[in-house]
Amino acid sequence: MSLFGKKAKDMTIINVGLSSFASDIEKQSASALQVNWTPPRQYSQEVRDALKKLQHPEIAAKIKAANQEVFEKITQSHQVLTGYEQAIDVVPGMTKTTILHAGPPIEWDAMCGAMRGAVTGAIVFEGLAKTIEEAEKVAASGGVQFSPCHEHDCVGSMAGVTSASMYMHVVKNKTYGNVSYTNLSEQLAKILRMGANDQSVIDRLNWMRDVHGPMLSAAMKLAGEIDLRLLLSQAIHMGDEDHNRNFAGSLLLMQELAPYIIQTDFTNEQKKDVFEFVKSSDYFSGPTWMAVSKNAMDAAHGVENSTIVTTMCRNGTEFGIRVSHMDGFQWITGPAQQVMGPMFAGYKPEDSGLDIGDSSITETFGIGGFAMAAAPAIIPLVGGTVEDALNYSKDMMDITTGTNPNITIPILNFRGLATGIDVIKVIETGVPPIINTAIAHKDAGIGMIGAGLVNPPFEVFEKAIVLLAASIN
Repeated sequence: MSLFGKKAKDMTIINVGLSSFASDIEKQSASALQVNWTPPRQYSQEVRDALKKLQHPEIAAKIKAANQEVFEKITQSHQVLTGYEQAIDVVPGMTKTTILHAGPPIEWDAMCGAMRGAVTGAIVFEGLAKTIEEAEKVAASGGVQFSPCHEHDCVGSMAGVTSASMYMHVVKNKTYGNVSYTNLSEQLAKILRMGANDQSVIDRLNWMRDVHGPMLSAAMKLAGEIDLRLLLSQAIHMGDEDHNRNFAGSLLLMQELAPYIIQTDFTNEQKKDVFEFVKSSDYFSGPTWMAVSKNAMDAAHGVENSTIVTTMCRNGTEFGIRVSHMDGFQWITGPAQQVMGPMFAGYKPEDSGLDIGDSSITETFGIGGFAMAAAPAIIPLVGGTVEDALNYSKDMMDITTGTNPNITIPILNFRGLATGIDVIKVIETGVPPIINTAIAHKDAGIGMIGAGLVNPPFEVFEKAIVLLAASIN
């Protein structure tokens, strides 16, 4: 029964706020008139002046044209998997003593527990130290060089730690020619990217280097290329959101790889081990979609006058964004936030580290938290209700530039992904992007202890709009 009674069909309700509320009104057989207004945040005069300048008709016209160009670059990108290779052989700037990490730049002294755990584990894995204690001394003394994954055409989930011997996805943009990389999924909760670093973690990394990675590499040499944009679209239709739920995506990707894996020269026992490893968790394709997202967003970066966010990432200490207009690696940062969501048995919120990882590149692209309407089954992992999942995907329309016609959400009448986070719209509406993510323990050596939802610190958008106003004329 309608909350508005028998006369609902004759009523038009004015909705002031999030557009998802209007949908709820329409479900009650009433008409809704959407008014895009929210109580204003208490912005500084500097932010208000910056917004006013960018809203000036002449400047706004330039921004609109630039944002349309960026939107088209994102949505017209055609990403394909072309190989799996070791980082030392393909990643720009990689050396035997380079350690890449998630998020904006950070040095050893400022790293959180999970990232320290991952760094020291990688140092032992690479043979640069024999023990974790020795690895801490190597890290502190300058024995390795730290650099953000993003500054090397890479992305890395959680701590994002990537070292020379690790095998990487090689993802090419057939439309624009750029290439992106990310390392392989370790699958389980007690893993390097979550900050775990005991011998079981090192043993798994050794096996991935010696068997798993080479087998995938050999398979891709036979396959040539795999259309990842197509697989991503199919996975969304099958109930994934392709950040933290990857059941369909992993199945689809392995379906493409399997005929070539069985043709490689590895033993049947080794092939069996690889298939069982992939079976152990749905996250096999999780990094793949991160590289797909990075590939599109990099193609869209560096467009003059565009206010679209092309990177969101975190290192467990700071949250960083990049905006297309700001060419190169001009990072805008704010404090990493607490992730709120269900914890694994035996853990409490105070055990968790702050938000960490490059995986929010997926939300920047339009999947992950932005696509939760396609994946209501993710709710038990990250918290909330099915209605929340639907509303997140609707509400993100208020801060984005358009919808991606190549990747659609069936339950929203096959509406495309909300794509192209616009700094101006975030400031105008006061609505921050939604991110779903895993939670790592605050201390090194433990690993994943939960998952949940988080927003960027709003100050990064306030800083961004001031910088944009100073350089767009």
